[in-house]
Amino acid sequence: MNPADSEWVTLAVLGRTRGNRGEITAIPLTGKPDRFQGLHQVYLQSGSDAPRVAELESAWFHDRTLILKFRGVDSISDAEALCRAELRVRASERAPLDEGEFYQSDLIGCEVVDRSGKAFGKVRDLQEAGGAAGLLELDNGLLIPFVRQICVEIDPAARRITVELPQGLEDLNRP
Repeated sequence: MNPADSEWVTLAVLGRTRGNRGEITAIPLTGKPDRFQGLHQVYLQSGSDAPRVAELESAWFHDRTLILKFRGVDSISDAEALCRAELRVRASERAPLDEGEFYQSDLIGCEVVDRSGKAFGKVRDLQEAGGAAGLLELDNGLLIPFVRQICVEIDPAARRITVELPQGLEDLNRP
């Protein structure tokens, strides 16, 4: 990840055009689909170009597909130019989370330790687990279920996750 990317949060990836009025489909990357309703000013990132400001005119779902309409994008050819762009907001503009929820980007890089201070590694990724709790993937390949019974203290501000691993889990989940 480019260090400058940490300033941005990608909420969706734009897909293909829809209709003839400049609408475009999008794949949402947030678990809160209503998040798009309150957006107005967003940033579109294409390739290595700098993000550019765009005004989101409307957002709605059609048959579980997110449809977006941007101001000034009024034709199929206008919309085609946006295909595969990322819809971003500044990290400081992220939607507030409910108690006990965390942004994946805030967990990446956190040190994982047990209560005695034994370090297991740093979070490299959070793998989705098909509707169940995700798995913290550490930089050494260790996989730890991201559940309250195991991840007992989560402090993204301190860049630390304290765990209580069940006996045998460390050996079981090592590559």
